[in-house]
Amino acid sequence: MKKFVWIILITSLAVIKGLFAQEAPSKEYKANYEQVMKRTEWWRNSRFGMFIHFGAYAVPARGEWVKSRERLTTEQYQKYIDDFNPIDFDAKAWAKTAKAAGMKYAVLTAKHHDGFCLFDSKLTDYKLSTRFGGRDLVREFLDAFRGEGLKVGLYYSIIDWHHPEYPNVGNHPQRDHKEYSKRIFNWDNYLKYMHGQVEELVKNYGKIDIMWFDYSFDQYSGEKWKAKELVDMVRKYQPEIILDNRLATHEGSSSKQRMVKILGDFETPEQGIPDVPLVDKYGNPVPWETCLTLNGGWGYTEQDHNWKSPELIIHSLVNCVSKNGNLLLNVGPDARGNIPEESIGILTEVGKWMDKSGESIYGCGSSNLTKPDWGRFTQKGNTVYAHWLYPNLGQLNAKGVDSGNVKNVYMLKSGAELPYQNTWWSNTETGNFFITVGSSTEKPVKYDTVVKIVLKN
Repeated sequence: MKKFVWIILITSLAVIKGLFAQEAPSKEYKANYEQVMKRTEWWRNSRFGMFIHFGAYAVPARGEWVKSRERLTTEQYQKYIDDFNPIDFDAKAWAKTAKAAGMKYAVLTAKHHDGFCLFDSKLTDYKLSTRFGGRDLVREFLDAFRGEGLKVGLYYSIIDWHHPEYPNVGNHPQRDHKEYSKRIFNWDNYLKYMHGQVEELVKNYGKIDIMWFDYSFDQYSGEKWKAKELVDMVRKYQPEIILDNRLATHEGSSSKQRMVKILGDFETPEQGIPDVPLVDKYGNPVPWETCLTLNGGWGYTEQDHNWKSPELIIHSLVNCVSKNGNLLLNVGPDARGNIPEESIGILTEVGKWMDKSGESIYGCGSSNLTKPDWGRFTQKGNTVYAHWLYPNLGQLNAKGVDSGNVKNVYMLKSGAELPYQNTWWSNTETGNFFITVGSSTEKPVKYDTVVKIVLKN
């Protein structure tokens, strides 16, 4: 009996050990992961970019999904195509706005779900260049943003509500139209068209830094798009390009399932920020980027005045960086090609803050320090940046900082040295690190005051 009990105990211990043992990555996974981290290094250091949703949907001004939401036919939607005349479009002005806001890269919608192209595709006449003086807005965008020293990316929708060979699946405007469903769709012909347009973009427009594909759903995922063939073709022309993950549906939302795939280099949470830094099932950091709107919509929406404050945008950027993530902040120009004044106003304020505090964003990531009540930490090497975001009484307690390892503490905006101590009012709890920032509860720097803590090692 005792022998039987020992056998059960040993077996149980082996099972428990197996449950807690961390699976080692394969050589293939490790090699791909290292390539991904190398490709995305500049992007992870940049941290802040501009998303631009621009197209004929700016004419109805009810968002880029208007054709789907209102179930418009191609014939009904045509009036918006005909009326789209962005006479104020000035890519150089857009580029200067992005640069002034502290952004390091930008992504423009070359083609959205409605199928209408802003580039001069040779595979369709459903494009702006046929009647806009032959102008290729994608080329103008790329030239202007490169001219300002910014990295450039293109958004391309792999779904297409206009193409005759694309079936009425998912959110297609005619998704419940019985007669439309009787049509014969040649999926291979659609893939040939879609792959062909992507090839035009990566072959004919110079160096592209980012390709932002959108999007997979249900069984329309991965190899349904011939995704590996598409990625191989893209990398043939653009070996250093980085790709988002939307050619394939996500494997899961937990670290037990998350993987870095060959079909995409970074994850794309939308309109929200993860609670913690993202890691794969092996515990390795996963590159990610939150895409966020300035109001409620991506494409221009005339009646949407629910603008986010500059403070919320700055706090969101800091939140992302404190978790090893990027922020891709969207603007939706109007039908004439103007970025809304409200967007310009917000970006101007963000730019003012970035001008003084960008050091705490660029090249920074998460810190091992516990998030304090008054803000967040970002870190770059031996420098910790304490972001004072919220109202606070008295000193800032950067709990966890080892005072014996501190070289100095400064106010980032001015370089002024700040006093610090381990105790305050008999508070001798281990790990306290009190920084004196003044007697006022108001932050010296609007929105986010950054304190720079330089460690010895």
